[in-house]
Amino acid sequence: MVMGPTHAMSGAALWLVGSAVATAAFGIDQSSAELVVGTIAVSGAALYPDIDCAGKVTENKGGSTVARSFGVASLFVAECVERLCYWFYLLTKTKKDKKRKNGHRTFTHTAVHALLVGLGVGLLAAKFGKPAVIAILFILTGFAVRGLLPTAVNKKGWLITTGVALASSYGMYHLLPENRSYWILGLAMGLGCFIHILGDMITKMGSPLLFPIPIKKRVWADLGLPRDIALRAGGKGENRVLLPILTGVVVLGMFYNLPEVQELIFGSPVTETVIDAETR
Repeated sequence: MVMGPTHAMSGAALWLVGSAVATAAFGIDQSSAELVVGTIAVSGAALYPDIDCAGKVTENKGGSTVARSFGVASLFVAECVERLCYWFYLLTKTKKDKKRKNGHRTFTHTAVHALLVGLGVGLLAAKFGKPAVIAILFILTGFAVRGLLPTAVNKKGWLITTGVALASSYGMYHLLPENRSYWILGLAMGLGCFIHILGDMITKMGSPLLFPIPIKKRVWADLGLPRDIALRAGGKGENRVLLPILTGVVVLGMFYNLPEVQELIFGSPVTETVIDAETR
């Protein structure tokens, strides 16, 4: 039932493809540092909604991939979030909504939550600047590392996740330019959450994307593919088809965004073309 690597890879693929389209079609260019930061941030954010899937805090076991990112600390947060989501579900559900025993795939798996958390992260980053940016990047990098390198991290435990997240976020903090708006982290967070929800919607369980809009008198209606074609989370369809496709998209996206590759395709790097056009 683990979709961590798929969620993380889908986030990376979304940012890389979106960046390529934004540069080619709209002239919105990013520095190499910004591209790396955005890719990592969306990868981590694409795991975040599963913070509502708690494990056993005292035993440091169980829970979702993201809940295990920072050991007992993140498991404790996941336990709190899961209970809050469950209580919120009980307060808002209708008679037609199904009975639940926990809060997994409830509020953190809605478009409303994706919008709110994206705005919140963007506001924090814009208002408090780099101190908030390094804290946000630390958390999202830890999530991304846990999702993209599950085997290595499982062997070494949460310490390696924390160490890599700290070193990476500190390095990215110094690489980011001073004259750019940090609202982009909010965009990365919102997009990551949204791509996570879409990923869950192709599984048999679905997600309540449109809460609180009532659908057949249910405000928590799980939307998704028909069960006969939906994927099983952690099943062969995900691991043998979807994950390899996403990995291929990420690799192609990384190569495409290299200035040298763009020079081969377009005759000159796209970013240089944009700058030349602006100075005329």
